[in-house]
Amino acid sequence: MIAEIITIGDEILIGQIVDTNSVFISKALNEIGVSVHQITSIQDDKVHILEALEAAKQKADVVLITGGLGPTKDDITKHTLCEYFDDQLIQNNEVLAHVEELFRKFATTSPISNMNRMQALVPSKAQILHNEFGTAPGMWLEKDNTVFVSMPGVPYEMRGLMTNHIIPKLQEEFERPFIYHKTILTYGMGESSIAMKIEDWENNLPDFIKLAYLPNVGKVRLRLTGKGNDKKEITEAVDSYAEKLYPIIGDIINGVEGESSIITQIGDLLKDKGHTLAAAESCTGGRIAAQITAESGVSAFFKGSAVTYALQSKVDILGVPKELIDKHSVVSAEVVEAMAKGAAEVYHADYAMATTGNAGPSKGNSDVEVGTVFIGIATPNGIISQGFNFGQPREKVVNKAVAKAFQMLLEEILKNSK
Repeated sequence: MIAEIITIGDEILIGQIVDTNSVFISKALNEIGVSVHQITSIQDDKVHILEALEAAKQKADVVLITGGLGPTKDDITKHTLCEYFDDQLIQNNEVLAHVEELFRKFATTSPISNMNRMQALVPSKAQILHNEFGTAPGMWLEKDNTVFVSMPGVPYEMRGLMTNHIIPKLQEEFERPFIYHKTILTYGMGESSIAMKIEDWENNLPDFIKLAYLPNVGKVRLRLTGKGNDKKEITEAVDSYAEKLYPIIGDIINGVEGESSIITQIGDLLKDKGHTLAAAESCTGGRIAAQITAESGVSAFFKGSAVTYALQSKVDILGVPKELIDKHSVVSAEVVEAMAKGAAEVYHADYAMATTGNAGPSKGNSDVEVGTVFIGIATPNGIISQGFNFGQPREKVVNKAVAKAFQMLLEEILKNSK
């Protein structure tokens, strides 16, 4: 079963808002075996809407439309739907009663206007989907064996309609294949290198399983997708082929998406031993701490982080000897090891991560090449460090440094846990 998503509104096209609706809709459809083949964003313009509807009808079984359903004159979706379906607007008394009730409850200082009541005007051929969170109802129409569903663009209203009405109705009315995804998380190796190592494995995948490489800075996600009618067969096959990756690239696999992140793995290992963690960041500017504290429960092991961006702060806060910096430069293995040691001492932590580098675009306080980063890890058994050149631009350098630091920390914890 094939779907297309159409988002209506100039605010998306001019970059004023990010289209989060399509992300939510795509995920919800995928979970019930509906494949989204295209997402189209268009202006709130009658000609554009009509063209998009007709083009979608040629390819899709269901077309999901968001936006253009407000009470103001620039929201023209309902009128355009009437033209496309050779229909007319009629008043729906249930929608009107709902709109009036919302104003009585929540808009006590703004009396309902005739413009607000116009939300109750809907195409006569539409099945109305109750929008409990707003005034614009969802509308389900059909033409030439294609279903068209129109929803308001307000994200929480759209999500309510998708969850409570549209997904259940699609499940009830259409037969759909089963789709199963499993995404393997890898760190520390590029996409092309991974592809070379797993080439034979990939060539032996059955036709109903597809592999997608999803690269990001410092990591690559390997998504296996199985599609078919037998849920048990598809699930077991995908899981089996995923397991076959471990003997080939197990050294760079850091888990399965949706099961546990690298931070969760680190936290579980630390808590199991009663150990704690701290950080000292220079070129990464707090990104390591931000990623750790974005997850719940980290206070059980994470003591804190010092963003010692300036040279003097490394001396004053972490106790890095000034003569060490003068001798080796602030971007060096010696300094990053001293930073990691200082963070462990300041926060009384068993492990500490540290970063120092030239993220660019200028060299700053060191003469080393732009893109150079040193990462240090302090452990109960000593301190290790590695140097890298992550290239450019600046954002790439920082993100790669953060990803590599977590990878190095996990490796050291595993090593010390044996």
